[in-house]
Formats: sequence, C-alpha cells, structure tokens
Amino acid sequence: MKFSKKYVVVAALVLALGAAVYLNWQFSDSDTMLSTASRELGAATHVSSDSVATDNDAEQVSKTLDKTSEYFAKAETERTQAQDKALSEAKEILQLSESSDEAKKEAVEQANKIEDRITAQSNIEGVLTAKGFTRCLCFISDDGCSVALPKNDLKDSSPLIVKDAVLSQLDIDFNDITIIEV
Repeated sequence: MKFSKKYVVVAALVLALGAAVYLNWQFSDSDTMLSTASRELGAATHVSSDSVATDNDAEQVSKTLDKTSEYFAKAETERTQAQDKALSEAKEILQLSESSDEAKKEAVEQANKIEDRITAQSNIEGVLTAKGFTRCLCFISDDGCSVALPKNDLKDSSPLIVKDAVLSQLDIDFNDITIIEV
C-alpha cells in the first residue's frame, strides 16, 4: 500500500500534537489547576497602590511588544524562505537529467534532512506553546538547536522546559541547545 507524502506529514503532525498534549498533561501541576478554580472570580491579589502606571509606561510596553512581534514575524519568514530555497535546490538536482546518481541520492538525503528538521521545529514550537510560551521560534542546524523566546515569558524553570522539549524531538547534546531572549 503506497501512502502519499502529504498523508505521512499529516500523520506526523497529528502524532506530534498528541505528544504535545500528553507532555503538557504530564508536566502540568494538577494541584495548581484545582487551587485556581477554587478562587473567587474578580478577587484581586498582589495589588499595590504604591506605583501608578503612566502613559509612558504603556507606550514602552507597547513598543517592546511590537518589536518582539516584528522580530518573530521576520525570523519566521526568513526561516521559511531559507528552507524553501534549500528544498527547491534539491528538487532541481533531482529533475536534472544530467545529474549523477550520487548527486540525486545526496539531494534526496538533503531533502529528507530538511523535512525532518521542519517537522522537529514545528513539534518543538508546539510543545513550548502548550507549555505556556506566547511565541517561540526554533532553529535547528548541524551545530545544535536555538530557541528564541520573549523575555517576558522566561521564568527560572524555562531553560529546563525548553531543553526537555528539544531533547524529546532531537538526538543532540544538552549543551548544544541555546535559548535566545527576544
């Protein structure tokens, strides 16, 4: 029975989503979920009247959020363009009749490697989003993996969460994972 490539990709994404949901369930603290549900709606906690937000503060926060969103949008576009270019070059080599069998074999291997990286990047980003990060961007190279996250999402436990998500998808050394604050 022959499956087309799109069904394999869809099945891989469904499995990745299932893994993300399972990991989120596995690592979530059920006591925290129960305690937040028992609180009164509208009850204010951690309110201080010592500091008053000004319009300048709101503008600073807005500008920071705009820069962060702009970075992520630009980086996603550039990453997609680079991956599409690499895949199209591999396809060109395959379509050229004068290409040697060795070159065609290498092009197939390169295309498969790129597809594996794209899937892993998507899976890592899905897991991190499920873990509560508002935006994330994963870059996988031969040297390791870099994950870009917004500064306001980072907590003390963030490096362990990120590295766990990466190591669940890739077989790389723990020290080859880099976290970039945006």
